[in-house]
Formats: sequence, structure tokens, C-alpha cells
Amino acid sequence: MRRLFPVTDETAAPEPGDGPGGGSGREWSLDELAAAYAYPEPGPSGPAPWLRANMVSTLDGAAQHDGRSQPISSATDMRIFGTLRALADVVVVGAETVRKEGYRPARAREGFAAMREAAGQPPAPAIAVVTAGLDLDFSLPLFTSPLVPTLILTGASAAPDRVAAAERAGARVVTAGDGIGVDPARAVRALAGLGHTRLLTEGGPRLLGQIVAAGVLDELCLTVAPMLTAGAAQRIAGGPAVTVPHRFELVSMLEEDGFLFTRYGRPRTAY
Repeated sequence: MRRLFPVTDETAAPEPGDGPGGGSGREWSLDELAAAYAYPEPGPSGPAPWLRANMVSTLDGAAQHDGRSQPISSATDMRIFGTLRALADVVVVGAETVRKEGYRPARAREGFAAMREAAGQPPAPAIAVVTAGLDLDFSLPLFTSPLVPTLILTGASAAPDRVAAAERAGARVVTAGDGIGVDPARAVRALAGLGHTRLLTEGGPRLLGQIVAAGVLDELCLTVAPMLTAGAAQRIAGGPAVTVPHRFELVSMLEEDGFLFTRYGRPRTAY
């Protein structure tokens, strides 16, 4: 792995093990990855919620292949995926992605145990599922055997029998909308009220589109895969267009084997 941005003297210098022309360099340690993707330090008034998204896209804009993101990922992408999870208090994901990707509870990772303990975090992040209809299989391990109870983010008008089924399975139901759906801004506030300020969303595209439209996304970690798929796969964010495009700034860019691991943040944000 090599850093392409920000450009420094070390960026231009060849890493040990680089081949002619730079190569891909050595494999970064988990500590180095954690430092590269650290959340902002709390301000004078204490920690504020920070919502980052982690997505992967092909060169031609596909966020999935055959309905899943795994075919366009890589081993290093999955290491960064694990690192981002290990840094987060909670992982926010849409119900459709839970069903398609076969989501399981986040696991404790030995390499991050000391870091999470020092940060006052439990061994693994909670998973928070955004759902209007609670059309979920509550017999799955995501609900029956997580290290940290799974959260259900839904609206005040959610069907009482589905809410009861979720609670019987051990999930904690959190109201984050006045109607049947979820208001992303209210979801962020509700999670912060539970002490979850380091927020990570892994989509899917419909949920990320709602988050972008609500103006509550602080950071996008986007892996650009050196692949072309054509077809009609979804982009990383779907739904109605925003009135004015939201401008983000490039914070960092890493590269390995042609994959670009980019990090974009709100303009003039201090990291």
C-alpha cells in the first residue's frame, strides 16, 4: 500500500520492498490503518456525532455486481472495511442490505481490543438496521447472538407486532421518525443520545441516498475498484437528486494493486 495524498516527502520516497516504478509497497499494519482513518478528536464541548460512509464502486459507477458488493472488493478493501468497523461505535445499515448481504453481528477483533477498551468502547460496534416495515428475519445471528445488542431504527408508526418481535429477539427498537420511515437527521441524534458518536454507514445505496439528501453525511470513504461491469447496477447512492450538489474535499488517497482508497470530508473540516 502507498499513500498518494496528501503529498509529502515520504509519499514520493519508495517504500521498502517496492519494485521498479514504486510498486504497491508493504502491507500496512492495523495500527497504521487505524491512524489513517481516525475519527476527529472531540472538541471543547465534548464528542459530537460524526457520520462516515464506506462504499465501493467500479470505474463505471457500479456499487454491486450480481446484487452484492463482494465481487468488486479486494483483500485490502476488506482490511479497511474491518478497520472502519473497529473504529466505530455503531454501524448503520439498511434493511435491504441486511437481507442481500446476509449481515452478521460485528465481531470482536483482537488487533483492536486494546484500542477500543482505551476509547471506552465495547469489544465490537453495534449494528443499527434502518427499516420502515421491520421485514427482517429475527431468528438470524444478527439478532439472536450479537456481542452488542442490535438496534432497530424505525418510525413511530411501525407495526406494533413487528416491534414486539424485534424486542423478543433481543433487539433494541429506537424511534427515529414521526411516520412509518426514518429521518436520517433524527437517527443521528438518537444514536448520539445513546452514546454512539462515531457513526459508520455501509449503505446500501438507497440508505446512503437518503443520508446525502438529508445533509448529515460528514465523510465518505470510497474504494474505487479497477473494474468495469456495465449493466444496470446501482450507484453508491440512489433516490431523488439534491437541489445543489454537495461539495466534499479530498482528505487522503491510498493505492494498492490499482484499487484507490479515498477519503472525502466536508469542506474546511479539521481532522
